[in-house]
Amino acid sequence: MNLKTSRNEILALLQTTLEPLDYVYAMWEGGSAAFGRLDQWSDIDLQFDVDDDHVADTFSIIETTLKKISPIERQYHTPQLPWESVFQTFYQLQDVSPYLLMDVVVIQHKAKEKLLQEEIHGKACFYFDKSGVSKIPPFDLGDLKVKLLERLSVLRITFPLFQSMVIKELNRGSNLDALDFYHQCTMRPLVELLRMRYKPARYNFHIHYTKYDLPPEVVAKLESLYFVAIAEEIKDKRQTAEEWFYEVFPQVEGNLSNYEKSST
Repeated sequence: MNLKTSRNEILALLQTTLEPLDYVYAMWEGGSAAFGRLDQWSDIDLQFDVDDDHVADTFSIIETTLKKISPIERQYHTPQLPWESVFQTFYQLQDVSPYLLMDVVVIQHKAKEKLLQEEIHGKACFYFDKSGVSKIPPFDLGDLKVKLLERLSVLRITFPLFQSMVIKELNRGSNLDALDFYHQCTMRPLVELLRMRYKPARYNFHIHYTKYDLPPEVVAKLESLYFVAIAEEIKDKRQTAEEWFYEVFPQVEGNLSNYEKSST
């Protein structure tokens, strides 16, 4: 295994190969690179903006290029993404560090969503841009406010509605079911609410990146609630999480009244 092959070598070869193609308009890196957090465990989050009719061609060229570096050991095409005209395939190279997992997204040029909003995805690292893809409109705080209000109205109903799911499974002695409902019905909405409070633009990222998006004391408290050693802890931790939820809820409501003026 050639673990000395670096991310820079992989990216340089892809740029050299893809940039001359007239149907490939832009190439950029997101993920850790976009947030200035690259380390030895970072994968490669790569995006391409291409002519609408050349998605398959682009993936084919990418795969041929990767094979010059190493055989492709595994690949997986995501069957459906939440954004129209956005296509994703993961590649793991046989002779490269497994941490250099390739997360490749090919976006049709017509797509409205380019995954470039800095407030959500960080500051993309462009390798080339032939058609001004990097010039994106300002972040729409008004649109985000509408989405947050919609989600808040849902959480207002669903959070208290489903707390009994945790308690009843504890009463039944179905501890694994209770743990699952605790994570899904109690902790997941709590995290979403906390994100609305501290990092609203990334409110739907769930538990991912909480280390970076939430204050350290909030992360520490979440960790104390998430990690359950024995089933008997679930009851008290669920109660603590519920109290926290209702403490934060009015704070989020208050912030949304003047959200357009606040920082994301």
